[in-house]
Amino acid sequence: MKKASIISVGNEILSGRTVDANCAYLSARLLSMGIPVVSAYTSRDDTEAIVRSLELACADADVVVTTGGLGPTEDDLTRNAVAEFLGVELEIRPGLVAELERFFVRRGLRMPERNRIQAYVPAGAEPIENSLGTAPGIRVETKGKLLFVLPGVPSEMKGMFEGSVVGQVEQFGGGQFVVVKRLRCFGAGESTIAEMVGGIMERGRNPLVNCTVNQDGITLDIVATSENREMAAEMAAKDEEVLRARLGDLVFGTGEQILGEVVGQELSRQGKTLAVAESCTGGLVAKLLTDVAGASRYFRCGWVTYDNRAKMAELGVGAELIERYGAVSEEVSRAMAAGARREAGVDFAIGITGIAGPTGATEQKPVGLVYISVDFHQGCDTKRCTFPQDRASVRRRAALTALNMVRLKLKA
Repeated sequence: MKKASIISVGNEILSGRTVDANCAYLSARLLSMGIPVVSAYTSRDDTEAIVRSLELACADADVVVTTGGLGPTEDDLTRNAVAEFLGVELEIRPGLVAELERFFVRRGLRMPERNRIQAYVPAGAEPIENSLGTAPGIRVETKGKLLFVLPGVPSEMKGMFEGSVVGQVEQFGGGQFVVVKRLRCFGAGESTIAEMVGGIMERGRNPLVNCTVNQDGITLDIVATSENREMAAEMAAKDEEVLRARLGDLVFGTGEQILGEVVGQELSRQGKTLAVAESCTGGLVAKLLTDVAGASRYFRCGWVTYDNRAKMAELGVGAELIERYGAVSEEVSRAMAAGARREAGVDFAIGITGIAGPTGATEQKPVGLVYISVDFHQGCDTKRCTFPQDRASVRRRAALTALNMVRLKLKA
């Protein structure tokens, strides 16, 4: 099986000023072409460091893609490092000089002399055309390895990769096919899901099942590899069937689907409508729903009743409820949901109240305590949650939990 490695060059990545979106893009594209990425390195703007990364990447993989360090400034050292790694000299290519000059002429500018450095390419290497910028890429084959050196500007990198690299990588892959199925899960932790799926996540299997956790839930990637695309697809489909059977309602979607999208699709399919009444989430549930185009088919309206007076005036929450149980309570969340459903005239309504922190907690009601209610024609269900995280995470987990409660009601 052919494998790939990615090298990202730049002090701005290591300092955290720039998020390395190039690596994520390349990893996904290479995998879709049947070349899984087995390692990724980030190097500072230093020739020796880049050479060391090249040595490690070439030891790992058959295809190596670097991004960054091809500009005209003193800290753009990738071309120098590639030449040193190959044991050759940099040589100027007159054709590249002419193309650089035309690039500036088309924009009515004079080419700075410093840009001539971008016309230098390691001896024996091939330049890769860059139609969007001044930095040509580099292609070289050495010791059975295929090395592509691309600029760090995402638009330029993507254009060059799609236009000049994809075809060569596919040919180099030699009929190796990878099919990826992705299941999106919500409602249980990573360890619980691992116990439920059992040995299907063992390393060394084909298909390989990977688990990724983030604030929006858990993603299971089924990666099937075969010399035949149909066989790889069949292998992935069988594992998907097994995982769905074991995880049941924890699986909410596939691919890149998000909870707001899935809930909206099911509301629309059933001809149902929804309203929300939010306190601690500050409108986040409404945002997650309306992030999806066409949400007006099922989302009627929302209230952000952050202050108790708003809860009473807008939703009809009784003052005696708040006084007796507190604004953060099951009783108030239920009253918020019922008020929203009544005022909006919808099929489902969500009511959320909680303590997102970092202040506002008491001994009885800690930071992260949230009550979520879903009111519908058959009654009202309430969930008491404690999310022991920072303010932003508490709010997001509460909003997603609310959407998941509606999803499960729609399935019932």
